[in-house]
Amino acid sequence: MEHPTVQKDTNAWIFQVWASFLLATGITITGIVYLPVDLWMKSFLLMGMLFTLGSSFTLSKTIRDNHEARRLINRVSDAKAEKILREYELRDVA
Repeated sequence: MEHPTVQKDTNAWIFQVWASFLLATGITITGIVYLPVDLWMKSFLLMGMLFTLGSSFTLSKTIRDNHEARRLINRVSDAKAEKILREYELRDVA
C-alpha cells in the first residue's frame, strides 16, 4: 500500500494568506472607525464584522475536518479491500 505524501504549504503562501487577512481586517476596522456615524452604529458594524470573521473560521475548520475524515475513511476502506484481494490471490495460488 502506498503512503500519500503530506501536502505542505510554502512559507510564501502562508505569509501571503496572513498578510491579506490582516490587511483586510485592518482596513475594514479603520473604515468603520472613520465612518461619520454615531458610536452605537460603529459598534454594531464592528460586532457584525467580528461575528462574520468568527463564523468564517468555524466554517473553514469544519470543511477541513470533514475533508480529512473522508480521507481517513477512504484509506481504511482501501486497506481493507487490499487485504481481501491479497487473501483471495493467496488462496488461488495455493
